[in-house]
Amino acid sequence: MPHTAQDWPIGAALLQFPDTTADGRPVQEAPPAEWAAVLHEVATEGFRHVDLTDSWLRPGDLSPERLCELARVLKEHALGVSAISVTRRSVIDPDPAVAAANLAYLLRTVDAAAELGTTVVCAGLHRPLTEAQRRAVWFWHEPGGSDPEDDPRTWSLAVERLRTAGERAARHGLRLSLEMYEDTYLGDPATAVRLVRDIGLANVGINPDIGNLVRLHRPVPHWEELLRPVLPHVNYWHVKNYHRDFDPATGAYFAVPAPLQGGVIDYRRALDLALRAGFDGPICTEHYGGDGLGVSAGNRDYLRRLLAAKLPAIEAARREDAS
Repeated sequence: MPHTAQDWPIGAALLQFPDTTADGRPVQEAPPAEWAAVLHEVATEGFRHVDLTDSWLRPGDLSPERLCELARVLKEHALGVSAISVTRRSVIDPDPAVAAANLAYLLRTVDAAAELGTTVVCAGLHRPLTEAQRRAVWFWHEPGGSDPEDDPRTWSLAVERLRTAGERAARHGLRLSLEMYEDTYLGDPATAVRLVRDIGLANVGINPDIGNLVRLHRPVPHWEELLRPVLPHVNYWHVKNYHRDFDPATGAYFAVPAPLQGGVIDYRRALDLALRAGFDGPICTEHYGGDGLGVSAGNRDYLRRLLAAKLPAIEAARREDAS
């Protein structure tokens, strides 16, 4: 394996940090001291890597000078960038102008990722939250945008544009990872695998964020059915978990965030399956609600314990197979 349990890059997501400062300025335009305050919290929780989630700060929209300032702040806090995650910027948005702008932004983000020394850019096809989703207690309680079914033109456009981004990433020596998300062309294992195969680039793979799927208030397959088919293509991984329940008397579903070891996804089993399939990419710990960063830190420590338990046996099995 390329990493040990202790040095495997496990980054903190920045979902819980707002995109405006306390005095109302956009984080994008804030002085580096504002960035440093957030990254200090991340480092203080024991993280050595961060996923620069662009709901907080958009590296792809920083000037070269500001990007250098971000690199300096990261270095001051001894934080590597495990990935940059591009969120809710679909390159096949129904509005052609928005879709084209999103592709240009994704390409700029790939260039910024190379400047920051990361190895992964994560993107998806999910779209901005609807007004109903923003009003909901948890946004996944309400349906969001969806990609059109049986639409060869839109499918081909997704393949073409994501291949363009993948080719840009390859020129920089980066991976492009496509995030599984409901009701998009990455919303189930079969279509996600088909999309990656149609793109046809070795550096383009799947982020199996099955937490996005098990939280839905509707019937969903068992988590292992969602994970197993995509494992040969996994090159990055957002991990999070949810408590899930169903009341047959009323037909009501229930889902709320949970720590990794407490929800319906058995990450001890899931990580073992991924490692045995050859997964070697960075991991990002996510959590919605409460102290998301603190829960993510606990999730990181749990993952390191699992890696310490799993890696020796997997290494031994591979040495035996090679002999």
